[in-house]
Amino acid sequence: MQAYSHWTAPGGILGRLTAAASARGALLEARHDVLLSAARALPPPLSLAGALRGPAVAVIAELKRRSPSQGAIAPDLDAHARAREYVRGGAAALSILTEPESFGGTNADLVGARASVSVPLLKKDFHVRPVQLAEARALGASAALLIVRAIAPAVLADMVRTATELDLEVVLEVRDEAELERALELGCRLIGVNNRNLETLAVDSGTAARLIPMIPADRVAIYESGVHNVDDVRGAAATGADALLVGSALSLATDGERAVRELCGVPRVARGA
Repeated sequence: MQAYSHWTAPGGILGRLTAAASARGALLEARHDVLLSAARALPPPLSLAGALRGPAVAVIAELKRRSPSQGAIAPDLDAHARAREYVRGGAAALSILTEPESFGGTNADLVGARASVSVPLLKKDFHVRPVQLAEARALGASAALLIVRAIAPAVLADMVRTATELDLEVVLEVRDEAELERALELGCRLIGVNNRNLETLAVDSGTAARLIPMIPADRVAIYESGVHNVDDVRGAAATGADALLVGSALSLATDGERAVRELCGVPRVARGA
């Protein structure tokens, strides 16, 4: 906890994106009770953590139209069709980017994917307010992304409690040892290690190689960013990753089913082995 005693809000691109997300979240507050009621009325969601525990490194396939680092990726991507392609290819789960300004996502993409496939869906956005988790659950998400660096410690703990009350899993995303310590203290099963520095957009695969071996075996370790081909999957497996999240490489592919299939089947390597 000491490492977070002087927490400050993120800067750079991440700071801009979280500020915009907070503004969108503020607009949701008027619908807070309605969203809570809708979320609580749904049956229990499919478990993301459960879907990622298999003999091979699980693939979380992402729907991404654009990004701050690459600009336009797949501006005309059809969420319904691409979701089905990914699942036919063997994706264990899908990540649905719902951030509108920089990533071109919409909540309708998540709703469309939910209607099209029967795998867990991760709502990927810059969630910074508890009401955004009620929205995620009401839309049909199994889990939501929380970026540890982007959220003050007390708010992060409150959001984790809110998610638990809603039967919504969270992926806690980290990028250094202090953030990993905080994520482990919160007790969540899903820990994502992002090789991309979201403040500068630089990618360093050494981040996951350093941090994933520190994640206890009873947690699900997700390798994020920098995966383009099966050799990269093997590299992620060597770190002890249980799963990996692939966005740009899959969204760019003309054949989503084939692109996912080419990444599947790499055996997991137990952490500490």
